[in-house]
Amino acid sequence: MKKLKFYWFWSLCLPIQWLIIQLLSQYPHFVENYYSTGIYVFISQSVRFLFGWVPFSIGDVLYLTAIYFILKSIVKIIGHRKVRIVKTIGIFSVVYFAFNFLWGINYLRLPVDQSFKFEDTQYTTGQLDLFANKLVQKINGIQLKLTQNDTVPVEIPYKKNEVYKKIKIGYDHLEKFIPSLHYKYQSSKNSIISLPLSYMGFSGYLNPFTGEAQVNSQIPLTSFPATSCHEVAHQLGYAAENEANFIGFLAATHNDDLYFQYSGYLLALRYVLNNLYNHDKGKYKDLVKTINRGILKNMRRTQQHWAKYQNPLEPIFKMIFDQYLKANKQEAGVKSYSLLLGHLIKYEKQNHFLN
Repeated sequence: MKKLKFYWFWSLCLPIQWLIIQLLSQYPHFVENYYSTGIYVFISQSVRFLFGWVPFSIGDVLYLTAIYFILKSIVKIIGHRKVRIVKTIGIFSVVYFAFNFLWGINYLRLPVDQSFKFEDTQYTTGQLDLFANKLVQKINGIQLKLTQNDTVPVEIPYKKNEVYKKIKIGYDHLEKFIPSLHYKYQSSKNSIISLPLSYMGFSGYLNPFTGEAQVNSQIPLTSFPATSCHEVAHQLGYAAENEANFIGFLAATHNDDLYFQYSGYLLALRYVLNNLYNHDKGKYKDLVKTINRGILKNMRRTQQHWAKYQNPLEPIFKMIFDQYLKANKQEAGVKSYSLLLGHLIKYEKQNHFLN
């Protein structure tokens, strides 16, 4: 009887929680000051301290266990027993509370263009052209330093665990002028479910319950540093995908290691090329002609890698993730990743990091 009261209590709390989240979404400054840069800092450091030292992904194990019990519960609920339904709603309510308290409220924080005092994240065609050409010059120079030959693709010489150890270098540099990016207690791991993630089309994810940055171990090594930095940005409270992309890019390109810088600039270049291809194929072709052949080979390898995992179910997983993002106040859904370009152009205007 006591257990049933527990489930009833949490079932009744579910609509109250939803209303609180809707209320908090109207006050991003409050969320920024008291949660994202306040209580969440303690929460995130605590869970990374608790689980970061474990050599495997606890979060993946929790998810696999949860999937088993969810499927088991579905079978039991088929009989439409009232008690089973109440228990299911109660458990969902507990999970919903844990998700939001441990990390999810970060979706409601102040947008990064406001916290970084960008005038506007919109950009003109002229600004894009200037940024694109400066970006190509930058990555061409790094590729040439790494290979001594502009036709040779870059090969990352590190093992994945070595990449994880180097992530903090970039964040330590960023912390000097962005104190909120202080990164303590690392917790980056290869995902146990990397193969399924590949078929779903995902490079990694943050487990909001254990604070572990999960990286798909199957992705090309040239993507690995930038992707790892992206997931750490989620750990630091940047929930929106475009913002995690932006912070991850900064961490990769502010790293002393040229391979990290190359990975970060390669990420930005892909977004630039995609944008130009969709809006001005002539400018796209002109820009491609200026890119070192070794860089193009790296990009082609990445395309070939993901092509191996294309399957009829991938669009369904992307659609589910799209709805998840929209439910968490990211109106652009999966397209929000591409909003990175606006942040980069405005940040370059302010800081001239491509000079």
